[in-house]
Amino acid sequence: MPHTNTTSFQDTPHRQGTREERPSDDGAIRLQKLLAQAGFGSRRKCEELITEGRVEVDGELVTQLGTRVNPRSQKVRVDGSRVRLDGRHVTLALNKPRKVLSTMDDPKGRFTLRDIVGDKYERIFHMGRLDYDSEGLILMTNDGELSQHVMHPKYEVAKTYIATIDGHIGGNVCHRLVTQGVQLEDGHISFDRCAIIDSNRDTTIVKVVLHSGRNRIVRRVFAAVGFPVRRLVRTQIGPIRLGDVKPGAYRVLSATEVRSLSKEVGL
Repeated sequence: MPHTNTTSFQDTPHRQGTREERPSDDGAIRLQKLLAQAGFGSRRKCEELITEGRVEVDGELVTQLGTRVNPRSQKVRVDGSRVRLDGRHVTLALNKPRKVLSTMDDPKGRFTLRDIVGDKYERIFHMGRLDYDSEGLILMTNDGELSQHVMHPKYEVAKTYIATIDGHIGGNVCHRLVTQGVQLEDGHISFDRCAIIDSNRDTTIVKVVLHSGRNRIVRRVFAAVGFPVRRLVRTQIGPIRLGDVKPGAYRVLSATEVRSLSKEVGL
């Protein structure tokens, strides 16, 4: 199974900075440098964010450019959104193939997510699951706070799937699944969006968006209306897209992507 070697900003060799730019003994760095590393633009742009009164540190508005902060112990927000820049944390977008378990270990020796990510990242864990026969995007992180928020029912983020359905279905089926939904054994469910992408005499390809994280929910919904799912691929979770990551590979999310995901789940 192929691995993708990816590099995050903290893996890139750094040029030796000036005395003012280097972290202090307690790990504190200048606020504008931290914001630049977090993807808020150039150092000058980040200085403007500070002087415009858009940055808070530990709940206090900061407008002084000389302010130093410790990214591991202090909370920084820009326009109310949390800036997450702990170099120990990493978040991955992984493309799970079929016949891979959404777990890190399996006593029966089947392929798991660990076979894809290996042991490169300490204490990394998956945020949500895909069933054994489904494919696509799984988010993984060693950021406990981010993981709790992504998986908490209060912050259920929208998930996008491409489903290949047995049989030819019309737009009326999609319309019903959005406006009326279906009653399953564990409760009522409806899609946020449903659109037919392509179809022929034997199969229909459908794009589905929904917030529910219930087990095998897309497969169960289509089965309930008489159209079994032949193939299911998750392509997006909240603002994070799978992109061109190949099956059995992964990529490290950028600081900007992590920030957008954090904002989506209330961090």
